[in-house]
Amino acid sequence: MKLNDIFTKYVVTAEPFETLAAVARKMLDHNVGTVVVVEERRPVGIVTDRDLAMALGAQGFATQAQVQKIMSKHVLAIPEDTGIYTATKFMNDRGVRRLPVVDSQDRVVGIVTMDDVLRFLGKEMYNVGQAIEREMQVK
Repeated sequence: MKLNDIFTKYVVTAEPFETLAAVARKMLDHNVGTVVVVEERRPVGIVTDRDLAMALGAQGFATQAQVQKIMSKHVLAIPEDTGIYTATKFMNDRGVRRLPVVDSQDRVVGIVTMDDVLRFLGKEMYNVGQAIEREMQVK
């Protein structure tokens, strides 16, 4: 099974010059904890709700500061046709819970999260359990 079968197709994005307040508003409006910062649809940064909290609460950034001042600039992304096993190994090896998903031109087409993977695995485990239950009823 490929990653493009499970990743979230809608990803909230921002431009590097957008303010922290604007990015926080996007997170609130879309009920997400991560915004991918893009230029021409290509990922150039990523910012999480924790990044915002630390910047505003502990580091003294103003709400009008540009998101490019606090975003993680080393963006890890993964091709949309990657297998699920490879994607989960990639996430585990790099210690990330969220990854932008990109197409062959490196444009953001979605985001995959550990929650997406867990939902998929939960469905698979349910299917395995159902098959075992049926088999046990036959005997």
